[in-house]
Amino acid sequence: MDEKFMQMAIDLSLKNVQAGGGPFGAVIVKDGEVLATGVNRVTLNNDPTAHAEVSAIRAACEKIGDFRLRGCTIYTSCEPCPMCLAAIYWAGISRIYYGNTKEDAAAINFDDKFIYDEMSLPVGMRSVPTRMMMREQAAAAFQAWTDYADKVEY
Repeated sequence: MDEKFMQMAIDLSLKNVQAGGGPFGAVIVKDGEVLATGVNRVTLNNDPTAHAEVSAIRAACEKIGDFRLRGCTIYTSCEPCPMCLAAIYWAGISRIYYGNTKEDAAAINFDDKFIYDEMSLPVGMRSVPTRMMMREQAAAAFQAWTDYADKVEY
């Protein structure tokens, strides 16, 4: 079954290129059932977060009515970028299968090495100037969260 779902992700990526999108597709499966699919629509939607994996995660969560995708597997045509990998972890997806590697993606100008490198740097050394400010005021929301009895933990 893994090959079937991976082929589906690959087919989505190929079809998406023909439709003017990026060469990436993803399929989220639980208990042998496809919950959702996604393709890269960054340039078509003018949305830098519209990666295949993120799109599939959004659709799967909406379908099941939960932000957690525990017990799910994601099949993606390429090794997830840092944003997609983080989204996969946040969603609690249990397994990842991918086709192309991040090096394969870099070879066609989808290179995430810069982002991986930036993330490992101390905040003050990153290329995008970043400064903490108004921490005490911002802490009010964290205190409100701590005090809120009906919160849904995640």
